[in-house]
Amino acid sequence: MITRRRWILGAAGIAKGANREVAYGQAVIPAGIRSRFVDGVNGLRVHILEAGFETENRPCLLLLHGFPELALVWSKVMLPLAAAGYRVVAPDLRGFGRTTGWDRNYDGDLRPFGTMNMVRDTLGLVWGLGYRTVAAVIGRDAGSPLAGWCAMLRPDVFRSVVMMTAPFAGAPSLTAGAAVNLDAQLAALAPARKHYTGYYSTREAEGNMMRCPLGLKEFFRGYFFQKSADWKGNTPVPLRARTGEEMARMPRYYIMDRAKGMCETVSERMPTAAERGPWLSEEELDVFASEYGRTGFQGGLNYYRRGADAKLTAELEVFSGRTIDVPAAFIGGTSDWGVYQTPGALEAMRTKVCTKMTGVHMVAGAGHWVQQEKPEEVSRLLLDFLAR
Repeated sequence: MITRRRWILGAAGIAKGANREVAYGQAVIPAGIRSRFVDGVNGLRVHILEAGFETENRPCLLLLHGFPELALVWSKVMLPLAAAGYRVVAPDLRGFGRTTGWDRNYDGDLRPFGTMNMVRDTLGLVWGLGYRTVAAVIGRDAGSPLAGWCAMLRPDVFRSVVMMTAPFAGAPSLTAGAAVNLDAQLAALAPARKHYTGYYSTREAEGNMMRCPLGLKEFFRGYFFQKSADWKGNTPVPLRARTGEEMARMPRYYIMDRAKGMCETVSERMPTAAERGPWLSEEELDVFASEYGRTGFQGGLNYYRRGADAKLTAELEVFSGRTIDVPAAFIGGTSDWGVYQTPGALEAMRTKVCTKMTGVHMVAGAGHWVQQEKPEEVSRLLLDFLAR
């Protein structure tokens, strides 16, 4: 007898032997990880991947992804963490994947993507899962400062924090001096340049990537390659100051040619067959192309737009000088410029923001996608931190 579930899976083209318990990535997400939806989370229906769900009362780990990503990016470390006795939960954040209830319109209300509301999303998910505390909140890229804010504002709930790839320099200062006009300095260079965060805040950014002549799959291939250790051009160093000349030391995917979009930037340096690392499969690229083809990029791009919104930034200044007082760690890749893209942030996080920093770990042979490029090493570092 063919059940309705089996018929749906067959109609969706899910191969025999694939993980039938997940909403996407059936060919790449290992058995032991399942999808679930959590309703009523600050106006969202949140899609999560979870592992370690077989037994009750396990301590929870919450994994927060970045851009342009999905919960999928954690799948290579979820089972090792679950094997250590944790319930491991990775949501598609607001604006991404199968999570619904957010507005993808560029002209829509940006406030739901504000940092404070995103902390509320995260806290609401914890409550929706039936927990009142989590053992650790672990974030990477855009998920790293979100994890930092969660630990700073609700240490009673988020009992430890690991930030990855993007150092969290803390709340904005109430006494900051006049801002450097970085865009003008970059525009004055020869050739003229621009910062990728400013570009990502423009109306044109989403369409440029969605309609890239490469197609979405090849766009993702190039984007992931350029920011990985597979591209040998990634030799990051700490930057001395936030000036145009100093920031222009970073690759074009961060400090872009002023006349080009991200599609053109990625297209100029696609990987050869020999440069394609084994950490990123064709099937994974298919998932990213399919999911972003369905949702677009604007949800994730709104994370950059909020950084340019004076009102959303000002509401965070009330926490100026506040510290993270739960155990903390940082993990980055030795080939990741993201660690250094904000001059001074790594040192501020290590010496000022986190009062219980246990270590800064730089993983050799990894770029920006550290837990995908080196999942065994990242799993070991996370388990060592949790066992402290």
